[in-house]
Amino acid sequence: MKLKALIVDDEYPARQELRFALSNFGSIEVVGEATNAQEALTLINALDYQILFLDISMPGMTGLELGAIIQEMPKQPYIIFITAYDEYAVQAFDVNAVDYLLKPFEPIRLKKAIDKVIKMTQEAPAPESSLQENLDYEIKPAVPAEVQIKIDRIPAEKNGKTFLVAESDIVYAYTEQDYIYIKTEKDRLYARFTLKELEARLNPAIFFRTHRCFLVNLHKVKEIVPFFNGTYNLIVEDEECSEVPVSRAQAKKLRRILGF
Repeated sequence: MKLKALIVDDEYPARQELRFALSNFGSIEVVGEATNAQEALTLINALDYQILFLDISMPGMTGLELGAIIQEMPKQPYIIFITAYDEYAVQAFDVNAVDYLLKPFEPIRLKKAIDKVIKMTQEAPAPESSLQENLDYEIKPAVPAEVQIKIDRIPAEKNGKTFLVAESDIVYAYTEQDYIYIKTEKDRLYARFTLKELEARLNPAIFFRTHRCFLVNLHKVKEIVPFFNGTYNLIVEDEECSEVPVSRAQAKKLRRILGF
């Protein structure tokens, strides 16, 4: 099944260039274009888009502001920002962007971003696993409080199966499209917790909240890369050598913890 895509950019040549680039991907069907965020919002409310290619700097509402509005929608398209400005990358994570591409982008970089979306759509939980059901699950204790047992394993799901993931196997956890995912060295699993609840279950001496949307196992960090405005990216020990963002506020705490 093809993913319905919407291109949002105020510059006609940029929209045409991206449309041409996307024509090389059989998994993507561009079914709409918008010249500004307000026009895009109207289209998103009218049609169920799976993927949104979004510029940031546009007249009126910015792409980041549109992204924030989309986060409040019950069904949200995956967002890939494509922009000429590199200073908004951290804010892009705040609206759960899948990726952040700088113009002019390389075809291989675009492919990597689209592959991420395809993987996410394949691994997404079944529709009945709604946020409200997650909340219902969370507030119902499995056993009476006086006999609850605490173990260092976290229940997480994949392909309809529940696995007990050891704390030591967790590389990081993050929020995406109102769901919480646990990333191990070779796998990604869905967790029925809020990130705050997951943080409370994990060992605070090992797990650090780097960002509103990310929780990382400090034992799995192999490189700290300065980003901009006092922020960092952490390169972690999974197969993809993923990058975990550190917000400016949390960067100060991280430097204090690690002593640098």
